[in-house]
Amino acid sequence: MLEICVDTIGGVAAAIKGGAGRVELCSSLSEGGLTPSAGLMRAAAKLPIPCYAMIRPRSGLFGFSESEAEIMLADIAMVQEAGLAGVVLGAQGDDGGLNMPLLAQLIAAAGDLGKTLHRVIDVVPEPLIALDQAMELGFERVLTSGAEPLAPDGAPLIAKMVSRAEGRLSVMPGCGLTADNVAEVMAVTGVHEVHAACSVKVSGDLAFSDFDPPGGRFETSQSEIREMVSQISR
Repeated sequence: MLEICVDTIGGVAAAIKGGAGRVELCSSLSEGGLTPSAGLMRAAAKLPIPCYAMIRPRSGLFGFSESEAEIMLADIAMVQEAGLAGVVLGAQGDDGGLNMPLLAQLIAAAGDLGKTLHRVIDVVPEPLIALDQAMELGFERVLTSGAEPLAPDGAPLIAKMVSRAEGRLSVMPGCGLTADNVAEVMAVTGVHEVHAACSVKVSGDLAFSDFDPPGGRFETSQSEIREMVSQISR
């Protein structure tokens, strides 16, 4: 199954038409994905595909202040109000590992929502320990590039995560996956679901370039999604 990360309602529509099985709903994918707006959450909840909302109040790494934690709790409440399927969470403690008390608080607030641990697992000192902690906390999946910039390069660690999890949660590779490499990564690691953006550049050379993110603006591509789905389904 393919999960697509999107930051527009048009991206959700493209994911549906392309055959994706789930959406990670964000804002600002150019910054790695931040919490989507309330309006986008409500619009996505009306569509016939499970949508998980990213809960990340700012860019950068994942050590959050008490004030930011309060914002995250309020955003989780908004996800519940909107009627989305789940949340995507992650937080680091002072030692760089998972912030277990904060994550436990966020998970409790999420209640029956689905729960994905995001790529915080790729920046902690001990990813396999973090995987054990994710299972202890009750996450249903972890999104990971195998502690490498790109998931194909992290495939050996991803395979270890799959073996260690023993089916207690899903390990979902993401970052750098394309229709050309996704089948091989799935075969090498033994995963059953993957995560990608499947986006194409649509702008970036305008006179007022400050209205676009660095590197230009990208949009979710229905054709790219369909091509990747076809490789996953082979």
